[in-house]
Amino acid sequence: MIKKESREVKRVMRHERVRSKISGTTEVPRLSVYRSNKNIVAQIIDDVNGTTLVSANSLKLSNASNIEGAKEVGKLLAEKAKKAGITKVVFDRGGYLYHGRVKALAEAARESGLEF
Repeated sequence: MIKKESREVKRVMRHERVRSKISGTTEVPRLSVYRSNKNIVAQIIDDVNGTTLVSANSLKLSNASNIEGAKEVGKLLAEKAKKAGITKVVFDRGGYLYHGRVKALAEAARESGLEF
């Protein structure tokens, strides 16, 4: 009998394939998104030095698991990035579909001033 791979395994495979093609530099860091059932986390990462420059998450938000919470995280991340002097990033959706909470976070970050 053939076993079907789980969704998480497939997502990790997609993420590894995308990560082999994109990378964040010091000038243009990578905006990475992780989405769980209850929360969403976004980080701006410099892959050359292996450091996280800015991060934001929905752990302390009241509406953490919906689209409104993702929009708040995107706005918060963009504000922190402006303070750190970051204007351009490369978007890494983490193997997730560009839909729902991932899309809401990305659009909120764009509206708040990040370019990608």
